[in-house]
Amino acid sequence: MQHFTNSESAEVALVLSNKPDAYVLERAKKFDVPTLVLDRDTFKNSKDIVDRLKAENISLIVLAGFLWLIPAQMVKAFPNRIVNIHPALLPKYGGKGMYGMKVHQAVKDAGEKETGITIHYVNEHYDEGQIIHQAKCEVVAQDSPDDIAQKIHLLEHKHFPRVIAEVI
Repeated sequence: MQHFTNSESAEVALVLSNKPDAYVLERAKKFDVPTLVLDRDTFKNSKDIVDRLKAENISLIVLAGFLWLIPAQMVKAFPNRIVNIHPALLPKYGGKGMYGMKVHQAVKDAGEKETGITIHYVNEHYDEGQIIHQAKCEVVAQDSPDDIAQKIHLLEHKHFPRVIAEVI
């Protein structure tokens, strides 16, 4: 939201969350961005969300920390217009259940020498959409999963807004 505050090419028009206490909802209020809290059943089984997004003239959906599988009807309604960020270099360490510290622990356990982020389009499967951008960082033997998470966080902040602007 901060990145696009004064942008002439894009605006954050709506923030959706499945967690009513998510901090992003408070942050959205500070930026005067409308919010909507979703329940799983409505999200998965209703076209109400797709209809709302279309009514708001949403042209790009950006996922950040959203863990639910995107329903096929939404993917179909917004082909190559839903973008996600994953905290690993896909196709490694992706798929259902691979998020947050679980990814960083898996990278550590595997003894990887590098990891990174993957920004990708969303399809009907977890973490299998076309890759838009990857950025890497070194992993050293002394790194804990928390250390890896900090490195990933830096990559996310550096690359995600810029890549979203390029996609737009």
